[in-house]
Amino acid sequence: MIMFPAERQKKIIDILMIKKTAKITDLAEELNVSIDTLRRDLNLLTKQEKIEKVYGGVKLVESTFGESTIDERMISSLKEKELIAQTCSKYIRDGDCIFLDSGSTTYQIAKYIKNKNRLTVVTNSILVILELMNSDVDVIIIGGKVRKNEKSVVTYEYLFNFNELNISKAFICASGITAEKGISDYNLEEAITRKKIIELSKEVYVAADHSKFGKDVTVVVSPLKNINFIVTDQYLDEEYRREFKKTETAIIIARE
Repeated sequence: MIMFPAERQKKIIDILMIKKTAKITDLAEELNVSIDTLRRDLNLLTKQEKIEKVYGGVKLVESTFGESTIDERMISSLKEKELIAQTCSKYIRDGDCIFLDSGSTTYQIAKYIKNKNRLTVVTNSILVILELMNSDVDVIIIGGKVRKNEKSVVTYEYLFNFNELNISKAFICASGITAEKGISDYNLEEAITRKKIIELSKEVYVAADHSKFGKDVTVVVSPLKNINFIVTDQYLDEEYRREFKKTETAIIIARE
C-alpha cells in the first residue's frame, strides 16, 4: 500500500517511539520505500526537530524541557497505553474505591470501567472526570489548584483531607522507573499528591509504557517497596524484566 509523505513520517515517529533508534536501511525496508524517499522524510523531520541523526540511523529528539505535554502524551504510544489500561481494568472489581492518577495512560483506564457496579473513582484528572461524567461511576475530585497545561488538580494537606479516603487500589503514572530509585516524576506538586495516595492505598499499580523504564527524573515519588505492580507493554526490554524479578514489585505485561 502506498503511503503519503505525512503518513510515512507519522509511521517513522511511531516506530521510533517503540524502538527509540532505528537504522535507515531497516526503516526503508519496513516502510517499503527507497533510501532516497526515506531520506527526504528524515530531512524534513530533522528540520522540524522531531528526530535527530545518529551514527547509522536516527532517534527521537528528547524533549528540551523534560516532560512532554499531556496533549502530546495522549497520542504517543496510544495502542500500548490502551492495552495497559485494558489490563488494569481487569483488576478493578465491582464495589471498589480506586484512585486514577492524572496521566495519559491512567486516563485510558476510565474508558474501560464505566460498566462496573458501585464503583467509586477518586481522581485529580479533569480528563478522567469528563470521561466518567455520564456514567454510573461515582466520582470524587481532589480539590486544589488546577494545572491547566496538564488538565489536572494538585492539592495539599491543608486543602484536602486525604485521610478520609479509603482507597482499595491506586493506579499511578510515572515519568521514570528504576529498580534502584523506584518511580519518579517531573513535577513536585503532582509528586506530593501521588506520595500521599500511595501511602493510603491498599494496593498500588503503576501504569506506564516501556519508555519510562531506566529513567530517573526530577522528583522521587516512591521506592519500589511501596509499589505492588507495574503494568507495562510487551516492548519492555528483557534486561529490565530480569532486573525487576529481583524486587518485590511484580511486572504485568499487557498483551492483545
